[in-house]
Amino acid sequence: MSSLLSDLDVIDRVFEHIDRNSTDLGEDVWYEPTKNYSCPERFQAEMKLFRHIPLPFCPSAALPKVGDYVARDAAGVPIIAIRGEDGVVRAFRNACRHRGMKMADGHGCAKALVCGYHGWAYKLDGRLDYIPDAHGFPGFDKEKHGLVPVTAAERHGLVFVTQEEPVSDGPLADYPEVLKPHQELVSIREFDFEMNWKLFAEAGMEGYHIKVGHPKTFYPYGFDNLNVVEPFGPNSRVTFPFRRIEKLRDVPREERKIDGKLTYAYQIFPNLLMAKLSRHTTVQFAEPVSPSRTKYTNYYISNDPIDGDAAALAEVKKDIDYVSDTGVAEDRDITMEIQKGLASGANEHFVYGHFEAAIVHFHKVMNELMPKVGWEE
Repeated sequence: MSSLLSDLDVIDRVFEHIDRNSTDLGEDVWYEPTKNYSCPERFQAEMKLFRHIPLPFCPSAALPKVGDYVARDAAGVPIIAIRGEDGVVRAFRNACRHRGMKMADGHGCAKALVCGYHGWAYKLDGRLDYIPDAHGFPGFDKEKHGLVPVTAAERHGLVFVTQEEPVSDGPLADYPEVLKPHQELVSIREFDFEMNWKLFAEAGMEGYHIKVGHPKTFYPYGFDNLNVVEPFGPNSRVTFPFRRIEKLRDVPREERKIDGKLTYAYQIFPNLLMAKLSRHTTVQFAEPVSPSRTKYTNYYISNDPIDGDAAALAEVKKDIDYVSDTGVAEDRDITMEIQKGLASGANEHFVYGHFEAAIVHFHKVMNELMPKVGWEE
């Protein structure tokens, strides 16, 4: 893994860019075919890739206790992740072994997973435990009919699931510790947008649009087109500094703290954006539904322990609401207009320049992996 810069090194580079009126530049210009945002066959190939790599699924903070579960679709497949009595997170195909009914949906906590159709019950480790009126199924082997597992891996505050034989380690081999054990889950919000999943992801990977796209929200507090861009493995980290970082100029270098002075935006390949802001971290999972529709599950996690402090919780919620209701909403609206613009036929390619290095990196990784699931341009 290419090691990420330390906080102090990031601050140094930000000051260099402020002084030089510059930003990190990529080496390449990338031309991405617009058909890759609308083609049904391409979309199905992307979902196949999702099933053959470790796919970010949920934060560990959503599964703090025994029996806590998250049940949602991943690459179009119903999956449930649940923390067992031994503390281990396991993941299963979310279907009863009797007639295929979903075992659960959304977020919750259970002592056992019980099918809502006929009451078949499974232990937290997936073993089939109880069949009502079992005499109606003579010779049925419960040991062979537990929930069907998929590979689950818990790393540094995130849970990844791999559904099929992996063609790549994906982000696992190159994933740094971003979420800390002390961080608390504050809220969960779900959104359903009419847009291709890659378009919205791209908005979080560059700061070239800050002044024009966020003139009254992010720009008064930040910089336009001033970013530190760090690819690592298939992933990337983009730093968005705030103007108040200037207050650190007079602070001895070893005493400088980045808290509240910048946003780290991590794009964890392929479908996760984590943005560490002043008081909270947004952990956003994209679940593509079609080439033009995406469902998002956003987890908002405090940066510091709250421990029941009402005032601290209120400050975190204020931070969450401001970002969600302003800048993120603006990116959403812009992206939805781009989605509509695809139908105009004006562009055969989108052009990503030197200011958009993280997006170029993302598409390069996609192009390297897509042939492994049978897709050729």
